[in-house]
Amino acid sequence: MTKIVFVGAGSVVFTQALLADLLGFPELADAHIALHDIDAERLETAEAAARRIAEARGARPVITAHRERRAAFDGADFVINMIQVGGHDATVTDFEVPARFGLRQTIADTIGVGGIFRALRTFPVLDGIAADMAACCPDAWLLNYTNPMAMNVWYLAAATPIRNAVGLCHSVYWTTRGLAELVDVPYEEVSYLAAGVNHQAWVLKLQRNGEDLYPRLDEAIGRDPQLRRRVRVEMYRRLGYYPTETSEHSAEYVPWFMRSDAEVERLRIPVDDYVRVSEENLGEYASTRAALAAGEPIPVEGSMEYAPQIIHSMVTGRPRVVYGNVVNRGLIGNLPEGCAVEVPCLVDGQGVQPTAVGDLPPQCAALNRSFVSVGELTVRAAMEGRPDHIRHAVMADPNTAATLTLEEIWTLCDEMVKAHGDLLPEPLRRTGLS
Repeated sequence: MTKIVFVGAGSVVFTQALLADLLGFPELADAHIALHDIDAERLETAEAAARRIAEARGARPVITAHRERRAAFDGADFVINMIQVGGHDATVTDFEVPARFGLRQTIADTIGVGGIFRALRTFPVLDGIAADMAACCPDAWLLNYTNPMAMNVWYLAAATPIRNAVGLCHSVYWTTRGLAELVDVPYEEVSYLAAGVNHQAWVLKLQRNGEDLYPRLDEAIGRDPQLRRRVRVEMYRRLGYYPTETSEHSAEYVPWFMRSDAEVERLRIPVDDYVRVSEENLGEYASTRAALAAGEPIPVEGSMEYAPQIIHSMVTGRPRVVYGNVVNRGLIGNLPEGCAVEVPCLVDGQGVQPTAVGDLPPQCAALNRSFVSVGELTVRAAMEGRPDHIRHAVMADPNTAATLTLEEIWTLCDEMVKAHGDLLPEPLRRTGLS
């Protein structure tokens, strides 16, 4: 029996989507699904939703719920991580404190001030997950959905005993589906290659039967002025390769957009967007809990996420190619060794096997390296207990550096440290220049 653990199972809507896919595979219909969350109410809701989805899928899994992590991990084959340390309140802090300094953010979960502090409060939990996996399921695969993806994957490799780990994100899949629609080619007929870092990878090839589809994309953009009011279309026009993450995300990873009122308006950048999304997630959770209590139906819809596909391929041996975030060991030549990169990966009974892509176009690698520098300093801050490296990471962040002075950056970091308090490792709570 395959045992699959959900860590942060109280992210009920996402848990539902993953379970709908997993239990849709006949080979996984009798798996052991172990749900773990530190919030008792959310765990109870996740368990009820899992049982409802299993019934709707006609599956007969073993479903267990655990407040204690090691009990969930015992004998696991796969661990799916989707925690959000600090929850909605910490997300609001990640926006409200920087906004007082005039710093705009959109999603704040990847780099930037929000991404840096989300990483710093997540790393200690990753330490615990890694220790428990080493004790209870040392050969299990960790499938990580938790952001900031690139920093978390880097930290797991550099600071923990975990070796079977891959970070998963749906951005490449949904970007290429969107591009197929724009160029009016069925998605099933499109082939593509993408690579870079998570949330800032690049579509290096977009083809149908050997035909380059980028000229068709240029024609589509030329016909539609509204397309030219998207951040990533603007980046594509200037850089020559289409970025794989949404405009909302992409806007805050570079120095050119968020500081400018005119650009925010022209490119329709949704400042503070993730606060709205987080509030909607709370509403969806409440609706799901109410529906379960009333015996009403809940959505049972496939998600097209990679984790169920990876698990199915490893259990059955059926080969698939997915996009994964893994440690750069010669995979992308002009990005630093040891950082986390996003590349195509073959998955079969042997596990997740990354593909070496070679060098990125130099203009794409240049942007990725500024992104990676923020991650490196954040990981070093945690591993070395260096609060000054938190400030150095924020100083290196393109959006922040384009907006704030050094003194403002230092004061902002002090305020963020105070606001997050005990969620941060003790050595990183020092404020001031000393």
